[in-house]
Amino acid sequence: MSNQKVLNLGAGEKPRFFYGYIVGVAAFLIQLLVWGTYNTFGVFFKPMSSEFGWTRAMTSGPRSLCFLLIGLVGIIVGRLNDRFGPRLVMTVCGLFLGLGYLLMSQVEDIWHFYLFYGVVIALGMSGSDISLLSTLARWFVKKRGMMTGIIKAGAGMGMLIMPLVANWLVSNYDWRTSYIVIGFVVLVFSVLAAQFLRRDPGQKGLLPDGDKAEGKNLNLEATRFSLKKAIHTRQFWILSAIYFLFVLCAHTLITHIYPHVVDLGIAEATAANILATIGGASIAGRFIMGSASDRVGNKLTLIVTLAMLGVALFWLLVAKEAWMLYTFAALYGFAHGSLFTLISPIVAELFGLSSHGVIFGTVTFIGTVGGTIGPVMAGYIFDVTSSYQLGFIILAATSVIGIMLASLLRPIGRRGEN
Repeated sequence: MSNQKVLNLGAGEKPRFFYGYIVGVAAFLIQLLVWGTYNTFGVFFKPMSSEFGWTRAMTSGPRSLCFLLIGLVGIIVGRLNDRFGPRLVMTVCGLFLGLGYLLMSQVEDIWHFYLFYGVVIALGMSGSDISLLSTLARWFVKKRGMMTGIIKAGAGMGMLIMPLVANWLVSNYDWRTSYIVIGFVVLVFSVLAAQFLRRDPGQKGLLPDGDKAEGKNLNLEATRFSLKKAIHTRQFWILSAIYFLFVLCAHTLITHIYPHVVDLGIAEATAANILATIGGASIAGRFIMGSASDRVGNKLTLIVTLAMLGVALFWLLVAKEAWMLYTFAALYGFAHGSLFTLISPIVAELFGLSSHGVIFGTVTFIGTVGGTIGPVMAGYIFDVTSSYQLGFIILAATSVIGIMLASLLRPIGRRGEN
């Protein structure tokens, strides 16, 4: 039926308003809510560990379990999104996510923490990137990088707003009440926004970018890779390794930068502002580098972004004062937002759209393995050495490796050669 609708578009017809932008607004709102609340973890870190007497490694554990399951379940979600579309997938995810935060208000033991945060919230988060970005890749081609950057800017906006909101809630009420408020907000608004999502333009009788039927986009599926075919290419594993290293850095920093800043003797409000600065800078990174990838290509944009990540991480090794940490947050935040924006368009460029959800989901899962290892590793290093310095040195080294790997990325030949 979808193909018939496309064929019925006359050569002179063009929709007055492209529904892809409504999909984009809904995806932006969901990204803001789910990633904004997810990145408040550092605000709850110290209140919970202090109340229950947990070590930093123990307190980091549910975050790592959650992130690992986000990636693992994301492979399944990608397959479901390819088949059933994002409206059903994101409605179910929104229900799980809201429930998870509500349950967090009832934590009394460490196993509650691992179950509610590590499992229930993970199920809710599993579609937040895979479903939304895979859907967006189908709605936009010529503006794919820019639109992906705009949608991911929602996550950056959430990182800018939600840590400040969470810090205010925890300071004026307590961490349990804060989780109840967050749970209700996420549950209601994410499920509502999901109702506006559609899998692809064909469901609305449209073509990507709102083009006419005679446009270039009729041949979008010239590159068609199944997951099985993709994993037999060198490009798949290079991209997965880059994402593994980056996400190891990203989730270690988002988990530990708040307690690290407080440990330096800097006020908690300033620590929350530094975390928010990462989110604010990431908005610029997502939009600017997403747009740049449409103009200069994904590979060059990726290398530049990884170089910026390296500069930020080496600067962190010497940053001890507030202004230095704000500088780090601005540099790192820009790179953070850029890298999360580039992966989906790169997957689409290399492997096509027919199995984009499951391929993107698999790359993301490999990245989440890094995100699982990083926070626990840094927490353990702190427990042993009373410092994050060795952990930050490891992160800086991974950025150098990432640049070298990115330089090896090459387009895949017509027959799928490496």
